[in-house]
Amino acid sequence: MSALCLCGSGLNAADCCTPLHQGQPAPSPEALMRSRYSAFASENADYLLRSWHPDYRPETLDFPADTRWTSLTVLSSREQDDVGEVHFIARFQEAGEWFELEEASRFSKLNGHWFYEAGNADFRPLQPGRNDPCPCGSGRKWKKCCA
Repeated sequence: MSALCLCGSGLNAADCCTPLHQGQPAPSPEALMRSRYSAFASENADYLLRSWHPDYRPETLDFPADTRWTSLTVLSSREQDDVGEVHFIARFQEAGEWFELEEASRFSKLNGHWFYEAGNADFRPLQPGRNDPCPCGSGRKWKKCCA
């Protein structure tokens, strides 16, 4: 049995992001964004660079050694013809501190494949309340877990 996908879809990885990481085209901008999130979480730089639009792609991609991505929430997703947008929030821990990234990402389709172009990103510290769910994904309250 396959493990659950890191993107938070609730599907097994083998039925969700893994086929995209292996070269299958993403069926939508949201599917591509989810697969990119799971690639960040698993430090799959090759896939991230391949799925970046050639006009916007960096030459290299490095991962901070102390960053752990913990959750993804898709707020909205839309596509029209060969253009798409996905608005999401991703939570992560870096150097023992919690943060969230909120981004409105742009995607475009070239030769039948969706590519990430760029996004308007807002990084901010995450300050959960004592009784909020812990951002680590344990299902426990913040005060009883990582606080």
